[in-house]
Amino acid sequence: MSIGIGLRVVIEAVLSCVVTMRTDAAEQVDSYFICATPRTGSSLLLGLLESAGVAGRPQAYFRAPDESLWADRWQIPRSDQRGFDYADYVQAALAAGRTENGVFGAKLMWGTLDEVVEKLARVYPDLGGQDMALLSRAFGRTRFVYLRREDVLAQAVSWLRAEQTDTWYIGGNGEIGGNGGRGQLPGFDAARIGELVQIIDEHNVAWDAWFASCGIDPLRVRYEELDADMAGVTEGILTFLGLKSPEGRAIAPRHKRQADELNNQWIERYRAESAQH
Repeated sequence: MSIGIGLRVVIEAVLSCVVTMRTDAAEQVDSYFICATPRTGSSLLLGLLESAGVAGRPQAYFRAPDESLWADRWQIPRSDQRGFDYADYVQAALAAGRTENGVFGAKLMWGTLDEVVEKLARVYPDLGGQDMALLSRAFGRTRFVYLRREDVLAQAVSWLRAEQTDTWYIGGNGEIGGNGGRGQLPGFDAARIGELVQIIDEHNVAWDAWFASCGIDPLRVRYEELDADMAGVTEGILTFLGLKSPEGRAIAPRHKRQADELNNQWIERYRAESAQH
């Protein structure tokens, strides 16, 4: 995944999105993607959507380091070189990630999107270079929810702690990787926080450029809104997807909050040290 994006990424996004997509929220989707950057509450949102019972069983199915683990869980046939056919992988993901109404959900980070369309282009070579055409061929009628965080500094601090401790979430329901807690004890690192703030800003710009170039009008959700009203925001997403939660079914979180007073201390320390330079 490239960190710098600039004009090159914007141009690539424009060229790759030959097919445009506008959505009518009244029609039920086949699939949807939660598009985000790390530490925006994406795991929390996936759990909330799964709890609705009609929005698939969304997970980060297409994160490259985890695909082999998912493939083993789904018992996808392997080649002599231990590889697997990506078309088989997508079909297995769809089977695992759909609810009984046929709706599939998954999460995509900015770098993951490039990997998915590159692999799909090998499955459907006639659509190479056309991101939305590839996604539509593989996933059907597809919509996008763009989740971002207004407080980028708080996001970067949360990212640093998760990166150091190797604990990206607590709780959940069947995720692969991310909560092993096999990292080091958290330690303040102003330089790394600054780097992560820059990465977050660049990836947000890249998502906006990709949506605009593809003619996609995603549902935009802020972490701060989600944190304040989990059930209400989730219901709004269901409406956008043409779905309605079953009568009497409670929408409830499946992940625990990780931020604590240490996060606040690091935020204030970073601001204080930055003000001195």
